[in-house]
Amino acid sequence: MTEMNKIPAHGSNVERAQIPASCKWHVQDIYADEAAWQAACAEYKALLPKFTALKGQLTTAAKLLEALHVQDELARFLDKIYAYARLQQDADNTDQHMQALSGEAEGLAAQFSNALSFVEPELLALGKEKVEAMLDEEPQLAEYRFYIENMLRLEAHVLSADKEAIAAQSRLATGTGASAFRALVSADMQFPEITDGEGKPATVSEGNYLLNMTSPDRELRKNSFRGLMGTYHKYRNTLAATLTGSARSAYFYASIHNYKDTLEAALAEDNIPTSLYDGLIATVHDNFAPLHEYIQLKKDVLAVDEFHYYDMYMPLSQAGDSFACSFPEACARVEEALAPLGEEYVATLHKGLTEGWIDVYENKGKRSGAYSWGVYGVHPFVLLNYQQRYNSISTLAHEMGHALHSFFSSQAQTYINSDYTIFCAEVASTTNENLLLEYTLQHATDEQKIYLLNQYLEAVRTTVYRQVQFAEFEKYIHGEITAGRSLQAEKLENYWLQSNKDYYGSALTVDKELASEWSRIPHFYTPFYVYKYATGYSAATAFASAILSGQPGAVEKYLGFLHAGGSDYSLNILKNAGVDLNTPQPVTVTLQRFAEKLQELKALLGK
Repeated sequence: MTEMNKIPAHGSNVERAQIPASCKWHVQDIYADEAAWQAACAEYKALLPKFTALKGQLTTAAKLLEALHVQDELARFLDKIYAYARLQQDADNTDQHMQALSGEAEGLAAQFSNALSFVEPELLALGKEKVEAMLDEEPQLAEYRFYIENMLRLEAHVLSADKEAIAAQSRLATGTGASAFRALVSADMQFPEITDGEGKPATVSEGNYLLNMTSPDRELRKNSFRGLMGTYHKYRNTLAATLTGSARSAYFYASIHNYKDTLEAALAEDNIPTSLYDGLIATVHDNFAPLHEYIQLKKDVLAVDEFHYYDMYMPLSQAGDSFACSFPEACARVEEALAPLGEEYVATLHKGLTEGWIDVYENKGKRSGAYSWGVYGVHPFVLLNYQQRYNSISTLAHEMGHALHSFFSSQAQTYINSDYTIFCAEVASTTNENLLLEYTLQHATDEQKIYLLNQYLEAVRTTVYRQVQFAEFEKYIHGEITAGRSLQAEKLENYWLQSNKDYYGSALTVDKELASEWSRIPHFYTPFYVYKYATGYSAATAFASAILSGQPGAVEKYLGFLHAGGSDYSLNILKNAGVDLNTPQPVTVTLQRFAEKLQELKALLGK
């Protein structure tokens, strides 16, 4: 029997029941069965009144400790209750019963959110001096010190309880810019019929645009680009208005909470200085040259007289399928690639790969994509839709990076300090990707190396350069709003065209249609978020470089990062592990590595 024949039947038409139990995650590790889940729901409901009864009583250290303990207990119940239902729903969205359980869990979560609202205002009303005295008085409050001090840090930006309630209620009214954008793009916008290189009918939509952009059929790519961008152009004034509304709403909330602008407000949650944001943009500007050289290389390899934006995503090699292997083989490769992280890491990784953490294969009704879901006190759960190609192996390494970050954090930290921030979330996963890439390059043919290096360069282009381009655009648009101006479509288009000229250099022929690209980016409706992709990727590259070069203490520092969870501010946790994002160094290391890999690719291509 060949290895291929051992692979279980799977796919969009395979029923969930046909997938072997060995290839499914063990939700019974959360609750043995639904009866145990229902019992947990009953315990949760019985405990909730005990928490709400503490409202108005957080005036002593003893009462504060009691409230925080009950809050943690409720939150841990809720984590498990929700995960048990939602994981099973995601594994099979045709399961009506699991949809009902998920709905019940969401109702419990809403109750908790409402009940929780008294804690922060009551603590802040006591004042910093009183709360710090309570922390000193009660030793058992030590585990909550960072949580409480972080809350006190933002004291000047929290309104009175009645004003915060009004602000919360107003968000339904002020969120129409983002909701109008989503409705227009997902429901009302109609994209044109197009043709491919043979003149045959083809389609373009947000769903298949990137797929079309990687097609070897250049006519299809060009028509997809023009069809999509041209459609957005027709709505440019409306989309400028929705973006204006969203940006004005963000500035309103920043202003009433005593921030000077939206940037300061957005970065305050993670205690990130605005100088980091500005420094990130400046460092990328200082390293435009390797990106310009990469675009010139793509133009030369594709042998086109003009390199257009619709050529940007065209891969330089089709060797991705040559990495095909079974899932057990993929697990073995990932374990070997991550061996530099040490025995403890690999032993825990092996446990996760073999003991029911992962739901491996696609089946009918299963959610697409991949994710990792940490459940404190149990273990993480990883959703995959594994296919036999390099991207799936890389996804496995990526998601297990998240999973082990969650696992080590929950092992080392109390519940309140275990949850790492979004700012740190992509670091462990991308570190794994980098280690896998270097391992795979060592065992690859020249054609496979071309594929891998191209994949890597595209990852840096899209995750660092492109996200910083977005971040710079956000700084421009929110600066316009802070200055009291509206966002006019023509000015946005001109800015975006110039931005692409700056970032991609003279090798790119900038078509007028590209001017509309800003209007299709949903991230712009969540202000100052995308820069975290670039900082996370850069931190991961710095970690991987230190580990692979054998820097003394690099592995121990990295494992310290994984164990730290959310026990301190993100920048402090990273700095303690040897990565200081307040300096240009991690981003510079990343872009230097980009330049080095580009030279490796040029050598392989004889350029």
